[in-house]
This record gives sequence, structure tokens and C-alpha cells, in this order.
Amino acid sequence: MTHEALTKLRSATPQLWTNPHRKPPPSNDSDGAPPPPAGMQAACDRFARFAPLLAQLFPELTASQGRIESALLPVPEMQRALGIPAHQGRLWVKADHSLPVAGSIKARGGFHEVLEEAERLAIENDLLQPDHDYRTLTTPVAHALFARHQIAVGSTGNLGMAIGVLAAALGFRAVVHMSTEAKDWKKERLRQRGVEVVEHAGDYELAVARGRQLAQSDPLCHFVDDERSLSLFMGYSAAALHLRAQLQVQGVTVDAQHPLLVYLPCGVGGAPGGIAWGLHQLFGEHVHCFFAEPVQSPCFLVQMLSSHGSNPSIYDFGLTNQTEADGLAVPRASEMAADVMRPLLAGVFTVEDQTLFDNLAMLLATQGMRIEPSAAAGFSGPCHLLGTALANSRANHVVWTTGGLLVPDAQYERFLQRAAKQRNGA
Repeated sequence: MTHEALTKLRSATPQLWTNPHRKPPPSNDSDGAPPPPAGMQAACDRFARFAPLLAQLFPELTASQGRIESALLPVPEMQRALGIPAHQGRLWVKADHSLPVAGSIKARGGFHEVLEEAERLAIENDLLQPDHDYRTLTTPVAHALFARHQIAVGSTGNLGMAIGVLAAALGFRAVVHMSTEAKDWKKERLRQRGVEVVEHAGDYELAVARGRQLAQSDPLCHFVDDERSLSLFMGYSAAALHLRAQLQVQGVTVDAQHPLLVYLPCGVGGAPGGIAWGLHQLFGEHVHCFFAEPVQSPCFLVQMLSSHGSNPSIYDFGLTNQTEADGLAVPRASEMAADVMRPLLAGVFTVEDQTLFDNLAMLLATQGMRIEPSAAAGFSGPCHLLGTALANSRANHVVWTTGGLLVPDAQYERFLQRAAKQRNGA
């Protein structure tokens, strides 16, 4: 570890770390776009097969015909409020905070793994063929099959919401193991959807470990392992294909003269890792992905600063893991995600909680968007890069807003009060 990075890490001082080991895949400057890797395309195809079923299960998906996607939005007023001049690039929001049903980025990977498990069971039990109408999985026979099986996950909230809501809707016995950082309103919403919530004393890591242990004793339980799941990872990666299409519609070029800078809030690392990996498969060296973490929970930064093969905890550096960004309150990064991202990640930056609330309130005031604190982490990224070679007039900065749609009004008002209190010097 560098002395400066370590000093800032231990003192919970915001910083930007750039990855000296970055070795992006070869770029593709030919006229044709590179084909997506098989796993990414398979995930995209699975979402398409299940789209009619999802539209039937969830009225919120009727307008999109069952597609789980979010808008790519220019945010010029937010750009001005952040003090990012036009000659440093253009600011966009990839609005996963508005994803229907689950209300967060976790709908991507979480839905994908539940759908993959449902598909596997249905095919094995002769209820489905790949060319069938997947709406047959809402029949009583399919429901009875799924009811014999459990789908479980350990979560601080948003992944549990995605897994639990869809699993329960399909008829699975859905169980979410939640840590003390999880918000009460998220637990209550899950229970209202018929999901069993098991609360554990301790942090996210302990909840996942306990859930994994309990699942091993039940042969009919499928445990969604946020730290190790390839299915989650590929579900997230499929977002890269849609973002590429959205950029094309907006007339945005991505090449050496027009770099794409993407800022992703990071907890254990699976969601941002899957998306960043997918973007690198499509854009190569011309995309630069940065992960955003709270100063008290920078588990991915700790992992990147440590020797390859080790898996340290933020507690080893005197940090508390206490943050209002509950989805990012993770003490130890996914080794799988870290191994994939070590040669690809452009960097990691850390953010104080108060900055999260300030940017949350600023986004509402300037663009009318409601997000949760975790989702505000990415907005500090472009400011860190001002004056660098990456931030030029032809650059495009994409902040991935990862959650917020389902936050209750009273809870959101407390977020705004927290920001106002700081502005008033209280």
C-alpha cells in the first residue's frame, strides 16, 4: 500500500485512488461492434424469454413489456451545481434508482439468478422447453413445484428486496437474512410481499455467512451468494448492452477522443464489478470505471491496496463500517469480483456520509430525482477528475444511481433534513 493512500484510509479521509495495475482489454476500433461474451448474451436472452412472465406478475412492468431497464438521462443542472464546467465533459445519470419492482440496481443480478433457478427447475421437471411461453410458469403445477423449494440470500436490503420479491411472486419459499445495518422499512416491505426476514446481530458479512450455513443443511434451498455468484455477476453485466444501445441513440461516441467515465457505488463489489466487466468487453480501453465507497466502509479499496490473494477487512484498518449508505456497509469485498476487476478498474474514491446527503438533496433540487444515500456516492467522482486528461470536452461522465424508488416519503424527508441541517451549520 502507498503511504498516502493508507494514511487517508485509516483516517477516513476522502480520496481518489487510481489503479496502477490497470491493463484494459484490447480496444475494438473496427467498424463493427465486438460481440458480447457468451455469459453476458445468455443473461440478456434469459431476461427476454422471461419478459412476458414478468409483465404478467408485476403491473409495474406492463409499460416496458416486462423489460427491466432504466433511462440514461442528461443532467445539465446537476452538472452546473457540482461545478463541472462544460469543457470537462458532459454529465449523465443511469437511472437505476427508478427500476420498477425492486427499486434498485439489484433487480438486474437478483432477478437474473432467481429466473435462472426457476428455469432450471422447470426444465428438469418437464414443465418448460426453451421455446415455450414462459407464462406457463404461473400455473398451479409450476407454483406447486416452486413451493417445495427455498431461495435464500444474505443482504443489507436491496439485493434481498430483488431476490425476495421475485422469488415469492413465483411461489418459492423466499428467505432474506438481514444484518443490523438494514433499514426497518426494507424489512417491512419484504414481509408485506410474503418474504421471511431473518435478522442477525452483526454486519452484512455475518448475515451472509449465517445464511450460507443454514442453506447448506437444506437440499431444496438455493442460496444466492452475493460474494461468489457468477449468475448475479452475469445478470449485472447485461446492463452494458443496454447502455451501449442508449449511448448510440443519444449520438454518444466512445473512443480514444471520447472517453466514457462511469461511476458506480460499491458494496461487496458484485453489481459494480459485473457492470464494469461488461462495459470493458464492449468498449475496451475507452471506458474508465470508478467505484465509490463510504470512508468508513471502503472494502474494495482495501482489497485493491492489498496483496493479491489476501482478503482483508476494513476492521483491520480501524474503520467502523458505520454509514447511512446501508447498501455499501460491507467490511470485506468479494474476492471473485476483485480478481476480475484488478486489471480493469480505473480507480476507487471514498465519500463522507454528509456528502452523500448533500448530493442527494442537490439532485432533487436540480433534476427532481429521488435517490437514497448509497445511490448518491457516484456524484463525487467527476469532481475528483477535474483537470485530468480524462475529463475533456468530449468526455461523457455517467453516474449510476443505484436505488431510491421505494424509499418511503417520511424516510426521504429525513434525508433532506440531514442535508439542510449541515448547510445551516447545525
